[in-house]
Amino acid sequence: MALFEVTDYDRKVYEEELKDFLPDKMLDVHTHVWLDKYAAGHLQEPDHGGTRRSVLWPTLVALDDSIEDLQETYRLMFPGKKVSALMFTSRGGWEDNNRYVSECSKKTGWPALYYCDPAESAAELEKHIRDGHFLGVKSYLNRTPKYLPEAEIRVFDFFPKNHLEVLDRIGGIAMLHIPRNGRLKDPVNLAQIEELKHEFPNVRLIIAHIGRAYTRGDVGNAFETLDKLPDLMYDFSANCCEYSITEVIRHAGPKHVMFGTDMPILRMRTHRIEENGTYINLVPPGLYGDPSADPHLREVSAEEAKKITFFAYEELLAFKRASKTLNLTRQDIEDIMYNNAANMIAGARKSIYGE
Repeated sequence: MALFEVTDYDRKVYEEELKDFLPDKMLDVHTHVWLDKYAAGHLQEPDHGGTRRSVLWPTLVALDDSIEDLQETYRLMFPGKKVSALMFTSRGGWEDNNRYVSECSKKTGWPALYYCDPAESAAELEKHIRDGHFLGVKSYLNRTPKYLPEAEIRVFDFFPKNHLEVLDRIGGIAMLHIPRNGRLKDPVNLAQIEELKHEFPNVRLIIAHIGRAYTRGDVGNAFETLDKLPDLMYDFSANCCEYSITEVIRHAGPKHVMFGTDMPILRMRTHRIEENGTYINLVPPGLYGDPSADPHLREVSAEEAKKITFFAYEELLAFKRASKTLNLTRQDIEDIMYNNAANMIAGARKSIYGE
């Protein structure tokens, strides 16, 4: 049985809109790999005593994402393309799942990041990175202390400075999913990104999801600050906002933007719209449980659902439109889809391990 269905409409979108646009080699710089047997129970429970620190809908797409499932996902979605990934874990069972990701990295040769805990010491962090042959770190809001209200969490609460000192010294990667309701334009986020890069210039910092700028209003005047930091990297994983993708490439340049998916979430079937300043994922009826459980979900009719394809395709179609607006060259597209990430990864590998 196939991992998931690829419909005639999916094939039409890929063959007519994406196949010739996409380069032969692609590097997905933002992918989660984990096994539910290590994270069992985590998905069904609130993060902190009934208060969630993440939206619910991503947990409805896949129970886990083994390396074999990820490779099969790429084969089904991108026939004829060679796709690799920068991996890190998710969803709990951190010690076991970090070890699993490290094993997957050794098995496939694909690079990986360590999912870190802000409570661990700098020495522990560096040991975990080196023991697992990781190239840096990823962390998230749900790793911060329980007493912090979700809306008040700041960058340094889950990327503490003693950890950043390690990454700065070794030239490691930090995949930053910024917090706070203001997303990319939030002044605290912007100030702390600026502070991070000034104090720790050797950290290879990636602003994930274009700073969660999933709607036009999330961008604001953020680039007035971020343009001063020319070595920042961005990924547009799980982002279908054509405006955000266009603006990040326009400001940062095509050498500083990277393709990512946030797999397995982008296996989701959805068409994303913007409504009242937020995003809504339009989904087929009955596919993802009760949509009333999450304000970002809305079911459409069975007839409308026939023209809903993969989230990954929606993201790449938005990137294609942005590319046309900006008159990107074939080289620019290849850089964004593969070369920028490959060069960053090679730099981190050489800096940390001399390889």
